Amino acid sequence: MYQYDDYDRALVLERVAQFRDQVQRFMAGALSEEEFLPLRLQNGLYLQKHAYMLRVAIPYGTLSARQMRTLASIARDYDRGYGHFTTRQNLQFNWIELAQVPDILQRLAEVEMHAIQTSGNCVRNITTEAFAGVAADELIDPRPLAEILRQWSTINPEFLFLPRKFKIAICSAEEDRAAIMMHDIGLYLYLDESGQMLLRVIVGGGLGRTPILGLQIREGLPWQHLLSYVEAVLRVYNRHGRRDNKYKARIKILVKALGIEAFAREVEEEWQHLKDGPAQLTEAEYQRVASAFVAPHYAQAGRHRPGIRDAPGRQSGLRPLGLAQRAAAQSRRLRQRGAVDQTRDQRAAGRCQRPADGRCRPMVRALRLRRDPHCPRTEHRPAGCPQA
Repeated sequence: MYQYDDYDRALVLERVAQFRDQVQRFMAGALSEEEFLPLRLQNGLYLQKHAYMLRVAIPYGTLSARQMRTLASIARDYDRGYGHFTTRQNLQFNWIELAQVPDILQRLAEVEMHAIQTSGNCVRNITTEAFAGVAADELIDPRPLAEILRQWSTINPEFLFLPRKFKIAICSAEEDRAAIMMHDIGLYLYLDESGQMLLRVIVGGGLGRTPILGLQIREGLPWQHLLSYVEAVLRVYNRHGRRDNKYKARIKILVKALGIEAFAREVEEEWQHLKDGPAQLTEAEYQRVASAFVAPHYAQAGRHRPGIRDAPGRQSGLRPLGLAQRAAAQSRRLRQRGAVDQTRDQRAAGRCQRPADGRCRPMVRALRLRRDPHCPRTEHRPAGCPQA
């Protein structure tokens, strides 16, 4: 998974210090509730009926064991021992005291996490599907571009005060498990006949009180123009989106009002001023980010990748802590054990070797190998296993 560089760490730590000062000023009466409202929303803090709720960003739904342990400790120390994973891959703590929020954000920053832009009228958490990077029907790993979008949209001053919240999802699997059709911008990543990465751009989707499927406005967008084209869509929305009625302020309402052809023309005209400019991505930048998502050696040898993928619903502090401990322990065991003793040709043929203890090591379920009825462990053994 992606690791923060010095710029990322400095940005998150500065935001923690800034919000600590804002909380102190509000509690001292120097800021009114109206003045404090947009400041806390930009840091993921909602005021609910009985307490504050803090929403923590989990970009494209990936957590390390260390991060999961931190979330579990926050649930125990500052909440009621549990948190809620959301459908858009964030985590919510629902019983937070305002005075303790800066300390929570500091603890999150220590493990490369934050709550920036998890609420408010801005670009929200960038999401993809839960099986990104390991899905059998995936064409390209979408996480590098999701991470590039995250870095570009975080505290982008032009888009911090949009007409309404803005959600982006990216997918590259045959089955759209990221629900890109239901997002303000949906991006589908695929390869052309020459092997070049291209994007299909969909806009105007959403759920809520007016559920609408998004519509395509661009086919075959070269990946190098991802940021400039998304910026063009956001500029058109920022310029024409309604601000007088929050129930009619989402981009889906604007697309419906203008019509998809007129909206697409507006975006294309705006994009002409942006394309081939500073926002154009380079191969070097893509590879810099993509290098963080290379599978470890023990995963490439035919094992499941250790790690945690969040699922919607309530999770107690004990359960995430246990999951994190098991993931870390499994990672250590696999590193110590090394690669599975299996040749490339045997893996390609779907065969496995019989260990000295007589047990058949499980094969990766995602390979969809046929089962051998003669194997004592038919739930794991593929056809052609040498054990008689």
